[in-house]
This record gives sequence, structure tokens and C-alpha cells, in this order.
Amino acid sequence: MSIASEWNIQQKELKELIGKKETFDKAKDLYLSMHRNLHFSDSDNTLMDQLWKILDIKDFSIMPTAKDVTIAWNIWHITRIEDLTVNILVNNSEQIYNKEWQKKMNVSVNDTGNAMTDDEIMDLSKSINIEALKEYRKAVGIQTQSIFSKLKFEDMKKKAESKGIEKILNEGGVTDHPDSIWLLDFWGKKNAAGIILMPGTRHQIGHINDCYNLKSSIDRKKDYYKS
Repeated sequence: MSIASEWNIQQKELKELIGKKETFDKAKDLYLSMHRNLHFSDSDNTLMDQLWKILDIKDFSIMPTAKDVTIAWNIWHITRIEDLTVNILVNNSEQIYNKEWQKKMNVSVNDTGNAMTDDEIMDLSKSINIEALKEYRKAVGIQTQSIFSKLKFEDMKKKAESKGIEKILNEGGVTDHPDSIWLLDFWGKKNAAGIILMPGTRHQIGHINDCYNLKSSIDRKKDYYKS
């Protein structure tokens, strides 16, 4: 299943609308709609809802081939990045993730998982409490909707502050590994609109699409690289 190609039309429209004051209200409505589709809902009809319905508990911690990650890692990764970038960099507030969430999810890491080895990905995927991960993703999605609904066009040009970048590093949102710490430079060059367009939408749809593809691969294969 490929959902990313269908998404590109909306993504292109959002990019065009969000850069102009006269079309910002349309951009806001479009973003909020797109974002809702990436998260859980009460109506069970979003892309995230539909993905969750087709997954068995074993599916979250299977790495079908050496080139793959896991479904649990994908969901962890996009949710941590959204939490860090929207709350700390766009809203200049605290991230949702804390020691309480860490305990609920039964994880020992704080970062986005960019530099994890295959074994570390598997450890995370097998130990994480899947229902708590779902609740964490719900909380992050609700918070993002609240934050963006209040933003104005003038806010879109504001770049991430250096104190926010430092905060992410100090709180362990990234590690000092080259495959992780580059994110600080990447995010630091973006304004709020850039954060919304990449971590907020395009980045997430790519990983959700990967989850659907992983599920398809899991169902087709009998032997897995790691499980």
C-alpha cells in the first residue's frame, strides 16, 4: 500500500498556502485536517486508526529484512520528533514526554531513535508498552492541534531559538551520535512553517507509509531478519 503519493497533492497545496498571509487561514484548516489524519481519532477513520486496526501485537517488533526497522520504532520516532519540535521549537514550551511517560511506556531512552542499532531498535520494540505508546501519540497529537490552531501568519517566519535547540540536547531528545545530533542543525535552520511542513506532515506520512509496507512484508514472509 502506498499512501505517500496521494498525500503529495495536499502537501504541495499546503506549502503554497502557508507562505501567504491571504491564504493562511486556508493553510491552517488544511494542516489541521492533514494532521488529524496522522493521529488517532474517536471515529476510527484516520490513517493511524486504520493502521492500528490491521496490526497484531507481534507485528510491532518484527524487522522483516536487514534494511528494515520496525513498526514500533516508526511510531516512536515520528511521535518523539513531533513532541520535541512542536512543543519546544515552535511553542517554546515543555515537551509532553517526561519520566512518567517513560515509565508508562517501559522505555529507557529519550531520543528520537535516529542512531539506534538494529539490536537497540529490537530492544525498544519488544519492551515498549504498545497501548501506552498509543496514548502518548494521542497526547502529542492533541497538543499539536491546540498549538497550531492558535498560531498566526506572523508566527510562521519565526526561527527556532538557540535555547530551544539546547533544551532538546540537554533533555536527551537527541544524542551526540552523528546520526542523531545532525537533527539540531536541521531543525535550527527552519522557521515554524518549515517545522510544520517537514516534521509536522511530510516526515510523518513517510513513516506511516513505511508501517503499512512493513505490515505487508510481515504478512508475506515466513522468515524474518529479526523478531
